[in-house]
Amino acid sequence: MSRRRAVWLAGLLALGTIALAQPKTVTGYGNLGVAPGKAGGSLTLALGSAPQTLFYYGAVDSAIQALANQMFDGLIEYNLGSYKIEPGLAVSWSIGGGSKVYTFNLRRGVKWHDGRDFTADDVVFTYSQIVANPEARGGDAGNFAGVKVEKLDPYKVRFTLPKPAPAFIHYMRLPIMPKHKLLSFSQEGGKAPAEINNAWPTNVNPQEVVGTGPFRLQSYTAGQQITLVKNPDYWKRDAEGTALPYLERLQYLIITDSQARVAQFLAGNLGQINITGAEFPDLKRREVQGAPFKVVQFRALFGSPPHLAFNFDAKNPDLAKLFRNSDFRRAIQFAVNRERVIEDVYNGLAELPGNGMAPVSEWYYDTRKLLGTYDLKAANAALDKLGLKRGPDGIRLLPSGRPLEFTLTYGSNSAAFTGIATILQNDLRQVGVKVNLQGILAANLLSTGRGKDWEAIILGLGDQPDPELRTPIWKPGGALYYWHQSTQPATPEGAPQFNNFLPWEKEIYDIWEKAASTTNVTQRKALYDRWQAIFAREAMVIMIAKEYAAGAVSNRYGNYVYSLGVIPGYNPVPLMFQR
Repeated sequence: MSRRRAVWLAGLLALGTIALAQPKTVTGYGNLGVAPGKAGGSLTLALGSAPQTLFYYGAVDSAIQALANQMFDGLIEYNLGSYKIEPGLAVSWSIGGGSKVYTFNLRRGVKWHDGRDFTADDVVFTYSQIVANPEARGGDAGNFAGVKVEKLDPYKVRFTLPKPAPAFIHYMRLPIMPKHKLLSFSQEGGKAPAEINNAWPTNVNPQEVVGTGPFRLQSYTAGQQITLVKNPDYWKRDAEGTALPYLERLQYLIITDSQARVAQFLAGNLGQINITGAEFPDLKRREVQGAPFKVVQFRALFGSPPHLAFNFDAKNPDLAKLFRNSDFRRAIQFAVNRERVIEDVYNGLAELPGNGMAPVSEWYYDTRKLLGTYDLKAANAALDKLGLKRGPDGIRLLPSGRPLEFTLTYGSNSAAFTGIATILQNDLRQVGVKVNLQGILAANLLSTGRGKDWEAIILGLGDQPDPELRTPIWKPGGALYYWHQSTQPATPEGAPQFNNFLPWEKEIYDIWEKAASTTNVTQRKALYDRWQAIFAREAMVIMIAKEYAAGAVSNRYGNYVYSLGVIPGYNPVPLMFQR
């Protein structure tokens, strides 16, 4: 394992000495079944929700993220077959100054969709005015505090960090934005920091939304569909020199219900869909019987394993006190029937989860023994030990004498989340806990969790190739550490509210602080192992299952490899083509 990490790091550093020819030639994916294709055709896909904005950094929103993957590029990207880092808008880079100085040489000749040149000004603007802006809803100010971004010449930029950050290179995959279109919404343009969130609302003129990516925005019909068209000046070519993307048009239909998406796919109205384990058997049966599509699945690094979280700051003080008690959360964990969820909800296409890291990740630390097994007898004993006696109806009573009941919020348009919520409700009833289900659109789960009016929730937050990239989620006080919001800073620029930390949260905070500036891979691994062990011991949130990735695609298209679709910051569509 350590040798593999050493090889990966050596490969990463070696990339800093290589300057690629322009435009970039996309090769080396024969092992994935990817081959040169032919230009032309269109593809219709589905979005599970309407975008809240057309500005990537204006919201934490899965719909705009999917669209941004097609319209924008980052300085680096992931290799589609190995997840290793490769040049994107930067052709090469060097890391020096004790891992505190990153210098990037930018790709020349790249055009924005409106014909303007991409330059270092756009990179500096994106990171200094947007990413590091604490008011940008989709920014990442915490990881860019104290980072200095400089233009060295029109095609060279330098990032100087206040301390070593071994995972910093991964943040260079964030989408680069056009300064000439967004200056008027920025502090540099004379506006208040929060004004950046008002850029590119969904009713904006599509011509204003420009990127460097393979497709540009043509139109948006609110709540119904989004159309992207080929960028004729895109800077990538395939191995035979054909300009990418192959497809002339991408159309997204907004379909919030998973069953409706499958029905539209079977009717031929969608060319590709991502599917759940519950949907896999029927579609696979149809494929075997000769349906004109193929269905694939595999164990994935990326994805969003669902977890059960309790609101440590619930409005009901009795519940808030109970939810903060690790003994209570561990008791509830005994009543989580993960094996049943894997079989009944995912049809076996899932596995036991990690604690914050995917089981296939090199950073994964096996804590399955700490998770315990499904044991209602143990759950009852643990709840008895907490003094939560049963009332006449079998429901346990809080110290106030009120019934132990809470509302569990879940995504009602997700078959998986609905199945998990129902199983939890039934099993918890057997140990004297009453669960009231509240279904909302899955797209609204994160915004609900980041609010204050909830008690328990089923939510999924994606895995990443380096733990550091999930700092806002798993480090107490982080912007997405939503189950204990009173640890978050009182102001955007402030420090976490350490006085509200639980003792084990302070321990985790210190681990993340140290790991963020530790450049020795073995030492970083040991620190993140400790974090995962504490995560499991305290049942910080209760991880439920890690679903395998699965998808279906019409036989009309070539170069479909589902794994490509789950690599953040890169989308496979430029390599797909219509047969």
